[in-house]
Amino acid sequence: MELYVIRHAQSTNNILTDSRHRVCDPPLTELGQRQAKIVAQHLANGLNPELSAWTPTGDNPTPYGYGITRLYCSPMWRALQTAQPIGQALGLAPEVWIDIHEQGGIFLDHGEAGGVVGYPGKTRQEILADFPNYILPEGITEQGWWKWGYEELVVCHGRAIKVAEELGKRATSDERIAIVSHGGFIDALLKALFNQLPGYYLFYFHYNTAISRIDFYSDGRLDFRYLNRVAHLPPGSIS
Repeated sequence: MELYVIRHAQSTNNILTDSRHRVCDPPLTELGQRQAKIVAQHLANGLNPELSAWTPTGDNPTPYGYGITRLYCSPMWRALQTAQPIGQALGLAPEVWIDIHEQGGIFLDHGEAGGVVGYPGKTRQEILADFPNYILPEGITEQGWWKWGYEELVVCHGRAIKVAEELGKRATSDERIAIVSHGGFIDALLKALFNQLPGYYLFYFHYNTAISRIDFYSDGRLDFRYLNRVAHLPPGSIS
């Protein structure tokens, strides 16, 4: 099984210079929308760096496109928006996977006046209004999907272990899975896959729409093929 891990495109929170102005579930910026379209076309038709030096044979008649067979995204708005052009380019309906959301959850810090407050996130109706073909789990209801305040780092890493175990169950499949997630969670997921301790001693950094690839084998072995690739983005579009 091949896993392609993609960070969402640039969000409005990503460009803030003052965190007091952040919103709990930010949308993409104009640059982010362009980045999402670029990575979508790259995944569908771009030169695949793992195939470009190969002689085309068998199931890979050309070295173009990644052959993604399944697409997941987080329920956060920036990930939903990033997955939309990817799904369209690949002919896949994005499947929302709640457990791949960003560390912290949906929250705002109101300072001394109100402290840290959790918010429910988008409701089922709100998501389907903009993304009618998305496949939503039961955990996304008309009351939203986030029921807590701020998620601590250790809880996020526990969630990442759960996701890593679920991915490991598919190791014997021929699937090529892409997940659209978030910088903090991607770091936690990679550490879970590689049996590394949680913490800030090491961080697997990803630019917006950067791609990393990990191959799974039935004997439990992993091949970490590459990290944080952004060759699909033109100069001036990396953020």
